[in-house]
Amino acid sequence: MGDGVSKSEQVLQRTSEANTLEAKPPAVDTFQEHSQAQARPTLSAEDAQPPAELSQRSPFWRHLRRGALLGLTAVTSAAVGAMAAFTVPLSPSVAPAPEKTTDSPWKPALRYQITQPVNILVMGIDLPLDLPDNRSSSNVFAGRSDTMLLVRIDPAQNTVNLLSIPRDTQAYIPGEGTEKINYANALGGPETAAKVVSSTLNGVTIDRYVRVSTGAFRELVDLLGGVRVFVPERMEYKDDTQKLKIDLQPGWQTLNGSQAEGFARFRQDSNGDIGRVQRQQQLIRALRERLTNPTLVTRIPQIVQLFQKYIDTNLSLEEMMALASTGLNLEQENLHMVMLPGRFSTPDEYAASYWLMDAAGRDQVMQEYFNVGAYTVTNPQTDRADLRIAIQNASSDPNLGSKVATYLQSKGFNQVYVVEDWPDRLEQTQIIAQRGDLRSASDLETVMGTGQVVAASTGDLQSDLTIRVGDDWAKRSGI
Repeated sequence: MGDGVSKSEQVLQRTSEANTLEAKPPAVDTFQEHSQAQARPTLSAEDAQPPAELSQRSPFWRHLRRGALLGLTAVTSAAVGAMAAFTVPLSPSVAPAPEKTTDSPWKPALRYQITQPVNILVMGIDLPLDLPDNRSSSNVFAGRSDTMLLVRIDPAQNTVNLLSIPRDTQAYIPGEGTEKINYANALGGPETAAKVVSSTLNGVTIDRYVRVSTGAFRELVDLLGGVRVFVPERMEYKDDTQKLKIDLQPGWQTLNGSQAEGFARFRQDSNGDIGRVQRQQQLIRALRERLTNPTLVTRIPQIVQLFQKYIDTNLSLEEMMALASTGLNLEQENLHMVMLPGRFSTPDEYAASYWLMDAAGRDQVMQEYFNVGAYTVTNPQTDRADLRIAIQNASSDPNLGSKVATYLQSKGFNQVYVVEDWPDRLEQTQIIAQRGDLRSASDLETVMGTGQVVAASTGDLQSDLTIRVGDDWAKRSGI
């Protein structure tokens, strides 16, 4: 298949030396609409429950529980702007380490694994504006993509890298010309979307796709009993066409499904669609924390039913199992999220509002996160003078942000500036890799002698790195 979209990459094999299993090809010859494809194996609610002879304390059932929650994380992430492709890690309290499954009577069911890197395009789909009341399952996937992510699972590095692609990203769509990238799915389904994403991102190969309809996120969050997040500002908006009403107060709170969807999709602020991408990345981390609750095991049958109702994908059941198995070994720090670098267009440039991709920033992200291209990563030690570092005070000392800025300037970081305080107090300083530069973030962590690197694009949009200064900085001696 051309345009960087692979048709039947061999991504799976059994761990047994005697047997191998090739990944199933997409349901049709290309990434055509799933409604035209041959039905794939599915799991019923009964299938999701353990056999009578296996208690919930058995090693297998604990792993199945964890695998199901990993899958849930993937689906939820897709709906809110992030997806760990069935591999977001959970707490050890939810399941034992992978090696404890060796004596499980269901060992063959856990023997699938990924043997080479896999790239998955994930899209959360808006309801089409002309959707009939008697809509079919195929209708709900015919709209524009409200969320678009590219996820890379690398078993050798044991990492999951997630690229958020803003829905307003300017892209060339064959036969249409310059358009917003979210139009690709409405025009030609997942095949066209995959081709456009591939050509926009330096010809990256896309192996599989996942599409999630709008109803998935609301029901999943409700099924989880809500999700706790920090709302940084007052959010109020109503969109009758998408059946969306947003009415949130600032501060920490537990949101139900409807409220969480509003938090994820709100764009009536100065950052527009980009602010929404940032909140989506914030939600994925909050959802990961919620998924560590062991009581969720009793809800696996409902989760499976939700998968069947709201998901369209050309991942086979075996591939989903392999991705879930990979997630068992994934460490929290190996989940990396980044947003496609760029800037807003101006009215003088285009009548429509676009996110204009930064070509150099794209090249760096695609090389470091997807191993595409030949971008040369420079030594962060020699680039201190060029790094744009935003300082955002999140401590109890109103002057601490300025003190950190002065300290960094004394260490050779020349482009340091202070932005508006973060409205929530932090105990630990965060070093946010806004444009995905984890090497420079780690170097800065060493220089500061405190803090934690956050692999997400949730900082100041103009920065390479954003430091949210916590109270731990004030406790440092000699500074």
